[in-house]
Amino acid sequence: MSWDRDRLDITDNAQVENVLTSWYPDVVFNAAAYNQVDVAESEPHSCLLVNALAVRSLALVCRQLDARLVQFSTDYVFDGTAGRPYTETDPTHPLGAYGVSKLAGELYAQAYLDAPLIVRTSGVFGPGGLKTARGNFVETMLRLAKSGQLIRVVEDHVASPTYAPLLAVRTVELMERGQTGIVHIGGGTPVSWFHYAQLIFETGLPGKAVELHPTKEREYRTAARRPKFSALSNAKMESLGLEPFPPLRDVLQMYFAAREQMLSFARA
Repeated sequence: MSWDRDRLDITDNAQVENVLTSWYPDVVFNAAAYNQVDVAESEPHSCLLVNALAVRSLALVCRQLDARLVQFSTDYVFDGTAGRPYTETDPTHPLGAYGVSKLAGELYAQAYLDAPLIVRTSGVFGPGGLKTARGNFVETMLRLAKSGQLIRVVEDHVASPTYAPLLAVRTVELMERGQTGIVHIGGGTPVSWFHYAQLIFETGLPGKAVELHPTKEREYRTAARRPKFSALSNAKMESLGLEPFPPLRDVLQMYFAAREQMLSFARA
């Protein structure tokens, strides 16, 4: 069973308890998040309600029902100064309200439950972005390319963009194997956001001239500070026997194939 925000407000403690106790689940996957990183700087309380206090409510009910909790977290719990992919044992140091709230959610899950599974990921994108108002980075790039305007993307920030369907499969595999604690599931090889944009256009708009230019953080200031190198190491995940992520170019081909299928259904 799944619930979206219109059917379940996870910041409402009573509603969370009523819904979960009526279903008595064995496992609860919490993929809900307040992820507007810049807006969170002016709305830290709202961000904490969703990303931290709601996790506390879920953890309390899971403890009551003896259910497992799978909590999704983020690369933004790190400050990006390591200069290499982060492992699960690296110290956390979030740089803004969003990262602080997600780390607080991790701590609440660990405080109230003996064996939660916390999955940290990075730059998630999937076909579901076609159905949401904010979309995802791929859809943003396609929209800007369609407008014909100059596109500037930072080249001094590095992450590990993660394809949502592959993230879901590997998370379920971890859960089925009884894995607990913190596990990183990132998209594999670290990539700058500029190079990521290049791959998007090469894969999704081959032969189309797109005016894409690199920029740097100092030229593109945002309300929130972001970690410059927040790629995640999948070494632990792979050591547990899970399949490595394909190269990003291959993953983007999967995305565009799924995207075209969704658009075809919509046109039919």
